[in-house]
Amino acid sequence: MMGKDDKVYLGVKEIAKRAKVSIATVDRVLHNRTGVSEKTRKKINDIIAEIDYRPNILASRLASRKAIQMAVLVPHTSIDTSFWEAPLQGIQRAAKELESYGIRLVYYFFDLNDRHSFTAQASKLLTTELDGLLMSPTFVDESIALTSRCDELKIPYVFIDADLSTSQKISYIGPHLFQSGYVGAKLLTYRAVSPFTVLVVNISKEIENNNHLTIEAGFRSYFKEKELQNRLVTIDIRDTDNLSVARHLTEALHNHPHVEGVFVTNSRVSSVATFLTKLNRPEIRLIGYDFLQENCQFLDQGVIDFLICHKPEEQGYRGVMTLYQYLVVDTTVEKMQYMPIDIVTMENRSFYQN
Repeated sequence: MMGKDDKVYLGVKEIAKRAKVSIATVDRVLHNRTGVSEKTRKKINDIIAEIDYRPNILASRLASRKAIQMAVLVPHTSIDTSFWEAPLQGIQRAAKELESYGIRLVYYFFDLNDRHSFTAQASKLLTTELDGLLMSPTFVDESIALTSRCDELKIPYVFIDADLSTSQKISYIGPHLFQSGYVGAKLLTYRAVSPFTVLVVNISKEIENNNHLTIEAGFRSYFKEKELQNRLVTIDIRDTDNLSVARHLTEALHNHPHVEGVFVTNSRVSSVATFLTKLNRPEIRLIGYDFLQENCQFLDQGVIDFLICHKPEEQGYRGVMTLYQYLVVDTTVEKMQYMPIDIVTMENRSFYQN
């Protein structure tokens, strides 16, 4: 008898050899078919338990020719931000690797600035036969409604970029938002000699999810923990075009003339950089998110001091692979898969990969 620590994963041939029966007989027992005596069935099951045999689920899927269909529900890129190009590249890379295994992805894209488009796409995907869903829960209430329906239909789902803590998700893949904001505050105040006013800027037509709130909570926590006396002023800008951003920032700088730092809670930091460049205010420190071409342009110019990045392409890739592991390989997946909090500067950005 094998000890607990000596168990190995052996195949059907080995089971048949030990039981002195044919492979077909073992297959009947594994699939609970008739035509096997109770004595032989017990003998085979005892051997299965002894060697800790686990069937190759992927091979079974391939043999049955049953395709696995996953839905992908993410924002499409917009003129405001190209952020979602990177997760989509990761998703497509995973899809290419898995296509020979009968894994099929169906894409549903919604407008980041329009919650109604999210609802429409969510309703559309629920009319199809799905084995799993990869999604960004951008709009909270609408995402709760969708995931509740998925729970009823027993459709497993994985989140990327944003999380809903109340859901029955298989996994969340994305940044630890609180810690990310905390890092942002540390970067903005590093070696500062005296307190200065800081603008915390969220630029979003819809206040999409709680990401910016959690990031800001982490940002403010640093100041509180370190007992820093900086004045923090939050600005929510709902119109995302550069003209509207400039109007709001002009008003903020008029009301708070001693601003020396700006922290942007999402990827639209280039809008602020555009404004500061035109205003000729190079002394204002600027930090924001995401390794986008429009952001890197201002990073190279020294207008943006730091970009905080969470490997969005890897999020998309890992999201598909996590569903695959859960649905096909039948392995346990991590509930929370936090991505690195990377700091990109003018000096190291040429070596960075999303």
